[in-house]
Amino acid sequence: MDFSGLDVLAVLFAIAIIAGWVDTIAGGGGLVTIPSLIFAGVPASSALATNKFQATFGSLVATYHFVRAGEIDLKYVVIPVIFTFIGAVFGTWLVLDIGNDKLIKVLPFLLISIGLYFLFSKKVDDTKGKVRLGMISFSVLICPVLGFYDGFFGPGTGSFMILALVLFSGFGISKATANAKVLNLSSNISSLCYFLMFGEVYWTIGIAMILGQLIGATVAARMVVKNGASIVRPVLVVVCFIMAAKLIFDNSIT
Repeated sequence: MDFSGLDVLAVLFAIAIIAGWVDTIAGGGGLVTIPSLIFAGVPASSALATNKFQATFGSLVATYHFVRAGEIDLKYVVIPVIFTFIGAVFGTWLVLDIGNDKLIKVLPFLLISIGLYFLFSKKVDDTKGKVRLGMISFSVLICPVLGFYDGFFGPGTGSFMILALVLFSGFGISKATANAKVLNLSSNISSLCYFLMFGEVYWTIGIAMILGQLIGATVAARMVVKNGASIVRPVLVVVCFIMAAKLIFDNSIT
């Protein structure tokens, strides 16, 4: 297959716009882009590498817009970013070594639980909640786990990060969404370094999808800043349920 064909690039560009929008608000963009890359004929290992390449730039653009809007506490996220990065290093190393088949069976139920929490919890809005873990404790205890998961598997990482920031750091959902993108950017960069060494990136496709990510992530970041919980909460719930359904379906036919 000619991976540089304009028809293939145009479709993947459009898919990346959707994925960048979804990923910025709720996470889960990889469940759109990875199957699309494989369907286009990209080998699985290269699909993972190319996806991480384009997703990293989507996270970068979203982070930039959130920083400009003052939604990210830069002093707070420095240490969490470091520990998230370290966790992602180990997660990526392990998945390249042993695979992640068992996690796929458990993940749908975790995603459904997150979706139900954000759907029914009365405490999930833009107001600051109770801080259960200080920044250092959150960095040491929670961030390596989040980074590890992103490196080891990935889908739903944004949702898990938002939930962690809401539950443990007391962030309102909009602020949690913004700061989750910084953590996600850190784990993406960490995993990308490994994939660049061990997986072949399809550069033409990756660049076309980056352009789509720029559009989707920019639109989504502005919507989060403008609309807050009114846009984040319903999208997060829907995305969690869709991701869970897709993973259950994929697992049932394999």
